[in-house]
Amino acid sequence: MSEHTLAVSDSSFDKDVLKASGLVLVDFWAEWCGPCKMIGPALEEIGKEFAGKVTVAKVNIDDNPETPNAYQVRSIPTLMLVRDGKVVDKKVGALPKSQLKAWVESAL
Repeated sequence: MSEHTLAVSDSSFDKDVLKASGLVLVDFWAEWCGPCKMIGPALEEIGKEFAGKVTVAKVNIDDNPETPNAYQVRSIPTLMLVRDGKVVDKKVGALPKSQLKAWVESAL
């Protein structure tokens, strides 16, 4: 992870995502997932561009199986926008940065 993304675990999900202030973009990913690696740099840039407004949280599904199971994540990458502890939107699959950015902006 970098300074613009936050590694989140099953045990920290409640504090880091559900109780966070502002909008949180949750990325469910895995090391072996090609499309996940493709969107990684775009998510870093979004974290940087929206610093202070959006938190980019990354959940490695191999290390943290409980959270993706609780949110019925069936394929990765799965991206969720969470505000005030509630999922406001969800996308599955790798999207170009322009679409990711527009999606985040629409929720701000």
